[in-house]
Amino acid sequence: MDCLFCKIVAGDIPANKLYEDEHVVAFHDISPQAPVHFLVIPKKHISTLNDITEDDRFLAGHILYTAQRLAKEQGCEEGFRVVMNTNKNGGQTVYHIHLHVLGQRQLEWPPG
Repeated sequence: MDCLFCKIVAGDIPANKLYEDEHVVAFHDISPQAPVHFLVIPKKHISTLNDITEDDRFLAGHILYTAQRLAKEQGCEEGFRVVMNTNKNGGQTVYHIHLHVLGQRQLEWPPG
C-alpha cells in the first residue's frame, strides 16, 4: 500500500481526525490555507474523480454531505469552499480522491 491516504485510513499514519464512519474519514489539512481547512476522503481507494463509477454514487454524495455537516460544526455557517482537484493539471498531488473544505476567511474567485 503506497497511497498516503490509504495509510491514514488503515491507521498506519496519524492524522488529526475530525470525523470517521464506515465510509469516510475527515481530518485537518497538514498545510492549512484557511483558518478551517480539512479533507474528507473515502475509505475506499479511488484514484481520481474520473474513476468514480455508478456504484460510487452513494459514496460521492456522502463525502459532500459529510463536508457540509462538518463545515457547520467548525463554524463556517457564513460560507466555505469545497475543492476536489483532479489529475496533475487540476492540481491533484495525492491520487486518492479527497475533498478540501476551507472556511472562516474571505475566499476570492478565481482562487489565487
